[in-house]
Amino acid sequence: MSGSGGNTGARGGDRGGSGRGKGGPRDSSTRNAQGRERNRSSQKSFTENAPAQRTRRADPARLVAFEVLRAVASEDAYANLVLPSRIRHHGLDKRDAGFATELSYGALRGQGTYDSILARCVDRPLDQLDPAILDALRIGVHQLLAMRVPAHAALDQTVGLARAVIGAGPSALINAVLRKVSAHTLEEWLDLLVAGESDETKIASIRYAHPEWIVRAMRQSLVAHGRSAAEINDLLEADNAAPVVNLVALPGLGSLDEALENGATPGELVEGSALSSGGDLGRLATVREGSTRVQDVGSQLVARAMAAVDLGPRTDTPDGAGERWLDLCAGPGGKAALLGALARQQGATLLANEPAPHRAKLVSQALSAVPKDVWRVRTGDGREVGTEQPESFDRVLVDVPCSGLGALRRRPESRWRRTPKDLADLGPLQRALLTSALDAVRPGGVVAYVTCSPHPAETTAVVTDALRKRDDLELLDAGAVLDGVSLPGKLGAGHDSTAQLWPHIHSTDAMFLALIRKKA
Repeated sequence: MSGSGGNTGARGGDRGGSGRGKGGPRDSSTRNAQGRERNRSSQKSFTENAPAQRTRRADPARLVAFEVLRAVASEDAYANLVLPSRIRHHGLDKRDAGFATELSYGALRGQGTYDSILARCVDRPLDQLDPAILDALRIGVHQLLAMRVPAHAALDQTVGLARAVIGAGPSALINAVLRKVSAHTLEEWLDLLVAGESDETKIASIRYAHPEWIVRAMRQSLVAHGRSAAEINDLLEADNAAPVVNLVALPGLGSLDEALENGATPGELVEGSALSSGGDLGRLATVREGSTRVQDVGSQLVARAMAAVDLGPRTDTPDGAGERWLDLCAGPGGKAALLGALARQQGATLLANEPAPHRAKLVSQALSAVPKDVWRVRTGDGREVGTEQPESFDRVLVDVPCSGLGALRRRPESRWRRTPKDLADLGPLQRALLTSALDAVRPGGVVAYVTCSPHPAETTAVVTDALRKRDDLELLDAGAVLDGVSLPGKLGAGHDSTAQLWPHIHSTDAMFLALIRKKA
């Protein structure tokens, strides 16, 4: 499960420094020719400790991770929304917050592989375990196999966590199971799990902790967008790497100076962006006021591409009238905020549409740093905008609801929630929203169809259907437009006039972009 480990710091002897994870320092005598640990007899003394002799307290960082896993499993929560509030609730400092983040996200990303390992170490089916015990075991496994945490600390602290928040009863089980897990390194476990297996999809599923259907879907997506199926392992590994936080300064309104002074580095793909060194970004005044925002660079690129298409002069509007832009699926507002700032620079106005009232409020909050005379938020069904306001907009962004397969690295739990049925269920909605966007754009205007998924069922198939049904549309070269708004030049994202970004190639979410012009 390459890539699931993190370069997480540690406070004191109970966190790190023993080189347990990938790349951690260990004496060379404990490794074979492939660099895998084999002889670990010097670590065995910890296994003699009885559970009753272990700590009875819950380390705050591990407690945060446990609470995140519990919320994800029992409340269908999203880890990226739960984690910040739990970190604040427990008052974690920067180092402990980083530890809790890696432990939470790593345990969630690796869940499928870790469960396969646990199934070899537990004397009953995993679905017969109390869910809280299973989550505690997953936290322990991730520490043992993929983090630089000493084995004795991983066992001691996981048992202590269980005693504090679950009860004394499960501690013996957790201790015994994690002792069995610690008998092998992650690479050794992976070799055991795939021994005798010839199905490449199943092997990749186990080694890279992705459901088999997603492995197949990603391989299909690579080929559909002009890449080699041989890249699949690199793509899956990139999904498991902890993503760097991307920042954007709203053009003409924000500045990256404060972020750069606090450890961020300039972005390499698009102007006005930066890569954060981590920590609590809410402490930055520019982030609190909204003029600097957290936003994946892939999202930045597709928004800038929509704004950059050359539409030529208009002859059917009064002199001095600015363009009208529409963000048809605006919630929670990240792209809308960037579009609002770009619209202000170009003398345009923006209508941001969002059907859910609570998400519409988030859109308004995201746009608060942009002067109010530039934008307006509409709360309503995006499928109705094209009928209500036909041919009213010069530029339309339709970032449709999708499976999110392109953002698995940022949403660690989603790979275990999604099913192939989601693709079929979302298809009609995606097509209806694109139809509405095409109805809403004026002749000569452009629609940017965007998904955070590379799957052809959500990308090229939807666009092809729209083009086949109408003769007033033409597909622009989205890759060329992306190249024009990027630094330092060629992204290499274009294929057959559409564009697809990739985590393993561009270090972005796997954003898809098609630019469709309505013929004048």
